[in-house]
Amino acid sequence: MAIQQLTEEQIQTWTRAQKDEWWFKNIFRGDMPQLTLRSALTGFLLGAVLAATALYVGGKTGIGIGVGLTAVILSFGLFRALHASGLAKDYTILENNCTQSIATAAGYVVAPLYTSLAAYMLITGRIIPWWQMIIWMAVTSILGVLVAFPMKRRFINEDQLPFPEGRASGVVLDALYMGDAATGVFKARLLTLVAGGTALYQAVVSDGWMKLIQFKILRMDQWAGMKEPWHLHERLDTYYYQAAAKAEWWIPKILGTDFRVLGLRLTLDAAMIGVGGLMGIAIATSCLLGAFINFVILAPMMIQLGDIAPRVSPSGALVPLSRAEIVNQWSLWWGVTIMVVGSLTSLLAKPELITSLFKGKKKGAAVASTGPDLLAGIEVPLWISYVGVPVFSVLGAWVTHLFFGVPMFLALVSLPLIFVLTVICTNSMALTSWTPTGALSKITQFTMGAIDRTNPASNLLPAGMTSEIASNAANLLSDIKPGYMLGGKPRHQAIGHIIGIFAGLLACVPLYFLLFLPADANGVRSVSTLVSEQFAMPGALQWKGVAELIARGFNGFPTSALIAMAVAAISAIVIEVLRIVTKGRFPLSAVSIGLGVVLPPESVFAMWVGAMLFWVMGLRHKSVSSPGHRIWVEGCEPICAGLISGAALMGIGNSIVNVIMN
Repeated sequence: MAIQQLTEEQIQTWTRAQKDEWWFKNIFRGDMPQLTLRSALTGFLLGAVLAATALYVGGKTGIGIGVGLTAVILSFGLFRALHASGLAKDYTILENNCTQSIATAAGYVVAPLYTSLAAYMLITGRIIPWWQMIIWMAVTSILGVLVAFPMKRRFINEDQLPFPEGRASGVVLDALYMGDAATGVFKARLLTLVAGGTALYQAVVSDGWMKLIQFKILRMDQWAGMKEPWHLHERLDTYYYQAAAKAEWWIPKILGTDFRVLGLRLTLDAAMIGVGGLMGIAIATSCLLGAFINFVILAPMMIQLGDIAPRVSPSGALVPLSRAEIVNQWSLWWGVTIMVVGSLTSLLAKPELITSLFKGKKKGAAVASTGPDLLAGIEVPLWISYVGVPVFSVLGAWVTHLFFGVPMFLALVSLPLIFVLTVICTNSMALTSWTPTGALSKITQFTMGAIDRTNPASNLLPAGMTSEIASNAANLLSDIKPGYMLGGKPRHQAIGHIIGIFAGLLACVPLYFLLFLPADANGVRSVSTLVSEQFAMPGALQWKGVAELIARGFNGFPTSALIAMAVAAISAIVIEVLRIVTKGRFPLSAVSIGLGVVLPPESVFAMWVGAMLFWVMGLRHKSVSSPGHRIWVEGCEPICAGLISGAALMGIGNSIVNVIMN
């Protein structure tokens, strides 16, 4: 059934009171169950699982993945199956929407764990206690919710802005419950089958799972004499290098540097293939170009020149060259430069994101009514924001000062800037589904860094607050959009969003310590494990690079790095200008090229393979009448979600098994 909406003329000429009255009479579903015990519990559990996968992918790629549509499909399939078996009543459309809102909030709240907070730990060498992580992230996330609701009445009720990502969830929900339910069941089954197959593959390539099965369950170390568990190698080139070592075959090198030192490996990473399918061929190709330029051309040259070389650690041990050393010693600087300049250029090229905030009604528009608020009983009361924002702002500044040593004055000074940037970010989300949190956080970093260059926390943590507040405000409004389209109560979605925040925090902070900060044999944790071959932490490295650039200026940089940074900055401007002039048809992205620099090349290649696969198959089955259209086009997101969730959950389990068994 087509979702009712106002015409452009009605949007421009009606008062908000008229729009609210139209919505109340035509869209609002009254007392249809929405935030029920089962929708809250399902959203909490589903959000915890999907947040774990978001943390896993974020640690690998620095990319925050949306989980809203995945939650919609999974919860629809689950309760449709329970209803068919007589175990539960079917979900209402608003219960499903509330579940996806909770799950989405859980997925987005974990971003600081692989960006600002991780960067702070890498720079200071201090591990943040788990309870401080939870408190700081909860305070800033709730502040984002409080900031969002006064804007909701402007962006959604009055201006009726599209929020494309939220609208997509609303359209899918309407199609599932008001149209052909078989389509939803098919997508749920497709996601489940792909996730199950991927999980089985991930178990076979995981040392921990194989050790558990072969040694603890089958006892093969006792009766078969096995000393190491057998498992397939996820890095496919391992088989060649093993044979080459025995037969003295050729070892691939560039200017005398081994491929393996450069990180040029061939890896069948199911999660990265799924991420590539979601990101699309243009972004994946830009990432691949960045990786090729850095690891195939520039890094071997810099190693030959001596600008990248083995170093001696503070303990006196020789640190050999590796992909991580190449990035940290040299490549990080031009990679960060092209990302920051590219994102800022892209933001500044969209002045309408800022100017539209201050535009009044068109000439001839009706004057707003001063009568009673028809939606007062279902909207979140504005006094909650008017009281809560100042309270949580001061609380956020205080915990930032208390936990991280940011001067109270700087923490408070950053707050007005945070609110302005949050409004810009939310307006961007409303118009484009693009949240420029990366660019906006860098504005805060450089602004605070100009005031205090000595303390990295003074720019990292206020910027982290910017990113977290903006992300939660924008994503809450994007979540409310489908609820508005389908006739739900905003209060229920606000409560659901807060439930999701705590679902993500309670699930992922303990998991964070298991995955990224495991204790050694003596029970000691070290920040040295934050960045590893498995988890490149590119988001944290970008934040760290900007903080170090602020602290040191350009002192101590090799000439080659300064030249590379200058070329990267110019290239970023040119690329983004070309994207603007061609209205997005220019295929490269400066931010994505920079991402390819800090990501492991093997992950970048796997993402490109996934993007290429779905792009080619999408072209082949573009027609609705094509037999593969249902799988490769309509099923693209369920397949990719299955690849990511199956690989991520088994990868997380493998890390936990290794910790327990060691």
